[in-house]
Amino acid sequence: MKLSIVILCWNDLAVIGNCLRSICFGTRSTEFEIVVSDNGSTDGSVEFIRKMYPSVRILENGRNLRFSKGNNVAISVCAGEFILILNPDTIVEDGALDKWVQFADQHPEAGAFGCRVLNADGSYQGCARPFPTVWREWVAALYLRPLGYFSDFLATDKYLKWKGDTERLIDWQAGCALLVRGDLLRRLGGFDEQFHYYYEDVDLCHRIWKDGWPIIYTPEVRITHLVGQSTKMYRIAFELDHYRNRYRYFYKYFGSGGVRRCRRALRTRLLLRQVGYRFANLIKPSDALRRKIDLYRIAAEWNKSVDPVLLVETNKEPKIGQEAAFQVPQ
Repeated sequence: MKLSIVILCWNDLAVIGNCLRSICFGTRSTEFEIVVSDNGSTDGSVEFIRKMYPSVRILENGRNLRFSKGNNVAISVCAGEFILILNPDTIVEDGALDKWVQFADQHPEAGAFGCRVLNADGSYQGCARPFPTVWREWVAALYLRPLGYFSDFLATDKYLKWKGDTERLIDWQAGCALLVRGDLLRRLGGFDEQFHYYYEDVDLCHRIWKDGWPIIYTPEVRITHLVGQSTKMYRIAFELDHYRNRYRYFYKYFGSGGVRRCRRALRTRLLLRQVGYRFANLIKPSDALRRKIDLYRIAAEWNKSVDPVLLVETNKEPKIGQEAAFQVPQ
């Protein structure tokens, strides 16, 4: 098998049909299999896939295993020379997977491959990014992102000088569409399951680089990513999840000192964002601004109270924000 495509599904009936259709009708020269790992969907997703795409292999997990573990369940049964991690809310351009596999074959020195991910309106989404560091956290916190236009060394979470229109080495590619050599992915054990949602793709790419394999981006492969609606519906829950996993990442790669420096930068960032949004709301009040103010208030209180080292080592964290957050099943 040349290509295994792993799709994690959790109540994605509204989008997964378009994703599967784009794969099945747009991939012509590559032998592939599709493995859907279902995290306990209750919206008819599984029944739809069985009826409309009977060749798709479905693994029913029975509950929400979250992103990393849910994907790992599927990765463990994949037979492909290459494994594509793909979100259900994506649409693959006609012929894109054939081009991607061909590109990967032409670059045996690389372990993983990024592609041009687009928004629904065709604009560049920017899913190929630099690795997080404490320095970059401070640059972002102090509103100094524009410095990244002068040098990638000063970049924070995006390559500002580069718009994804040329081939290049990248630090990491978002897990919405990431192609990895199958043997390498299996040897690395897939995703690190301590990262439930966010930073799991950053960590995987970090380990790929650490194992001696570059990650190469090609603009010739295009995939549209509609962006999941759950993160918008349950903003506070996913925001807190983002901070938890940021601390896990910094602890893993920079130790207890690094994660505490990261927290200081993050608290500064949240304070400045609160001030900025409050000022904007005084000038031109709106419900959207008030929601952002409330979000950053809860986030600031949570980060003020949390000890990031204890969070990582013991899962101990403050209860702040829990009453307003959607409790994602563990």
